[in-house]
Amino acid sequence: MTDDAPPRMHATTILMVRKGGRVVIGGDGQVSLGQTIVKGNARKVRRLAKGAVLGGFAGATADAFTLFERLEAKLEQYPGQLTRACVELTKDWRTDRYLRRLEAMMLVADRDVSLLLSGAGDVLEPEGGVMAIGSGGNYALSAARALAENTDLDAETIVRKGLAIAAEICVYTNGNIVVEALDA
Repeated sequence: MTDDAPPRMHATTILMVRKGGRVVIGGDGQVSLGQTIVKGNARKVRRLAKGAVLGGFAGATADAFTLFERLEAKLEQYPGQLTRACVELTKDWRTDRYLRRLEAMMLVADRDVSLLLSGAGDVLEPEGGVMAIGSGGNYALSAARALAENTDLDAETIVRKGLAIAAEICVYTNGNIVVEALDA
């Protein structure tokens, strides 16, 4: 049986760690179309709300940018209330006919809270301060949990090491890492 659908963009590993009074989000730079790497230095981690919120995305790039724009609008509507802004965004994502078709996931964090957002209506806080999304997310998550629980490494080092481990295992993840951090 053949699949006549066009190849989909794949890629991304986004990892978030909250430890020692800091929250850090990092992501790799690879974008793949089918079995081909089409870009190696995409920036999938950004600052939002004048630098007060960090966000990272996995999924279709245009969809993610649309969600970042919508989240920015919600953060302006509910300043200083990341959870409320995310819940409102997710409600729209689930109910709006256009937004429902968006294929992306997001990790977002401010000084107080870290969240995973999905089009399925999820607004989840990480267990143990560590969360990951994307094709290499489970590899990075496993590495980061082990490092967070069994070492004295800081959050940024854990993110960098977790992403490096994912890049060694996941063919859709590379070692071109972008990291953003906030102090709590």
